[in-house]
Amino acid sequence: MIESLGTALANLLTVEHLAYMMLGVAVGLMVGILPGLGGIAGMALLIPFIHGMDPVSALAMLVGLVAVIPTGDTFTSVLMGIPGSSASQATVLDGFPMARRGEAARALSAAFSASLLGGVFGAVTLTGFVVIAKPVILAFSTAELFMLAILGLSVVGVLAGRSIPRGIAACGLGLLVGAIGAAPATGEMRLTLGVEYLQDGVPLVIVGLGLFAIPELVDLMRRARPIAGDARLGSGWLAGLGDTLRHWFLVIRCSALGTIIGAIPGLGGGVVDWIAYGHAVQSTRKDPQFGQGDVRGVIAPESANNALQGGALMPTLLFGIPGSGSMAVFLGGMALIGLQPGPSLVSTELHLTYTIAWTLALASVIGAGICFLLAAPIARLTLVPFHYVAPAMIMAISFAAFQARRSLIDLALLFAIGMLGIYMRRFGWARPAFLVGFVLASQSETYLYQAVQFYGWGFVTRPGVVIICILAAISIWTATRQRVSEDGAISPSAGKTKTEGRSIPYPANRLPQIAFTALVLAFIAYALYDANRQSLLGGVFPGGMAAVTLPFAAYLIWALWKGPREGSANADLEQTAAYDPASVPSAWPSVAWLGSLLVMTALLGFIIALTLFMLAYLLLRARTGPLAAVIYTVLAVGFLATLGYFLVLDFPAGLLQSHYRLPWPLR
Repeated sequence: MIESLGTALANLLTVEHLAYMMLGVAVGLMVGILPGLGGIAGMALLIPFIHGMDPVSALAMLVGLVAVIPTGDTFTSVLMGIPGSSASQATVLDGFPMARRGEAARALSAAFSASLLGGVFGAVTLTGFVVIAKPVILAFSTAELFMLAILGLSVVGVLAGRSIPRGIAACGLGLLVGAIGAAPATGEMRLTLGVEYLQDGVPLVIVGLGLFAIPELVDLMRRARPIAGDARLGSGWLAGLGDTLRHWFLVIRCSALGTIIGAIPGLGGGVVDWIAYGHAVQSTRKDPQFGQGDVRGVIAPESANNALQGGALMPTLLFGIPGSGSMAVFLGGMALIGLQPGPSLVSTELHLTYTIAWTLALASVIGAGICFLLAAPIARLTLVPFHYVAPAMIMAISFAAFQARRSLIDLALLFAIGMLGIYMRRFGWARPAFLVGFVLASQSETYLYQAVQFYGWGFVTRPGVVIICILAAISIWTATRQRVSEDGAISPSAGKTKTEGRSIPYPANRLPQIAFTALVLAFIAYALYDANRQSLLGGVFPGGMAAVTLPFAAYLIWALWKGPREGSANADLEQTAAYDPASVPSAWPSVAWLGSLLVMTALLGFIIALTLFMLAYLLLRARTGPLAAVIYTVLAVGFLATLGYFLVLDFPAGLLQSHYRLPWPLR
């Protein structure tokens, strides 16, 4: 082992290794900053270049990229309110409010320092447990994996907002949307409505962008003001670092949580930030302001999603089982350079495993340092009126969504889920609860089916299952005492909504809420009907989830229809702080702009539609000069076309392309 440690250290300090690692770090930061792309797209970008490379150099580039994507994606999450990746969605809840009140520097500083410590924690854990982790990971059967998914669902109680029924209904809706497509046990098609696109399910990147990015984008477009009103964005860097050091125990706990979740194949990065965020809420007693700009709501998910990488490398290197989507591409890269994951990486090639772990730690430190240097100029984007930023953000979101299936339906589905997110935000439905349900739906069903197949229903008596079940019960009990709203602070199970110190009265516009809830109820009822048409194994999961969720949705309609007594405070009927129709313009003009891009794409293709959209928006909505609008559009579309060229990407085509053969990238 001493020899392996010496060889790994020698590999790490070579100029060639450091140069390739820096290249991976640079690509990772660029990919992280672009909303929605994440590690899979970044890995896919590098894979063609590593064929035939020296294994140590190739690993340096790949690990450098993996290490910093969770750090780079913080920029858009904090500054724009747009999740940089699926693992940075919880950061939006408190990071974005901090940016809007002029504390972007503090939020970014806390995020980068927490990311650094989380990344180093994951790398150290990988180094120390690379040998003993094997029996630990093997101890988790499908029964324990199913209960871990249930433990993840237990955080819904924290994320449910002011209304437990709405939170449970939102989570159930997410579970049903996550069940769309082929049943894991039988391959039967569920809830697809005959649409071929839905046979593979709904892509996570589209759900994340639709639920969180589109509503924030529409809100900022209609307000037509800068993201942050305070120009003093350069202050707060030391304060953010101090926040991280002051909450060091939270960093350690969430880093450990991220490492454990990363080591469990399939649980992945789509939910680690929410679990860490929920833990921060549950464990906080002193002056909590979660949802309103509490720095602990930034520190917890950022430390966890960076530590995740070290954990995800454990099953990837030891068993060839990818701990996340990006690790699946990482495995393909290992095959290209002639490396076989498994026992050899803890025996004859142990030095490569240590090289990977230490590269992960070094890249985390360097990536955080670069982000500190770049943060000040990038943070000043929050001072720009959002009308000027919106076209670039719409372009980035649309491009990220198109990465899902490279189909025009990607954009249509993004628009549809965006509308769902807008109304969930408007009526106080917990979007995080929906997302947690969606992410955990597939693995919950798969692990349940396998656990019953292998152990029968007696699997519930296994010691590991009992222990995790107790932890889930404690989490649920804690959640009933303390919950966080995505629009406000921690709130009790009932009470008045507060905005700027005043109570919001019961809203007069009940009919839109009733109509929205009725549509949700109709979908749940259809899911129950569809489940009854399937075989037992194909329909038991969606049918069970629909049966549990249906009464809560029905109760919400009944409560809305009945209405509260005068002067009473009903948590299930409150209007949320996010929606105050008297103080902000209507959202429909902004929605119409997004819809126009979708319609023009269907007719003219994406590149032509995007060019016309940008010019029209800048001239008519942002009121820029013609020359400035043309320069902006040319630079933005040119950058997108260049990125598409290196990703070997054809953009969505429209009716025009079906009649005329146009040159790339117009085709």
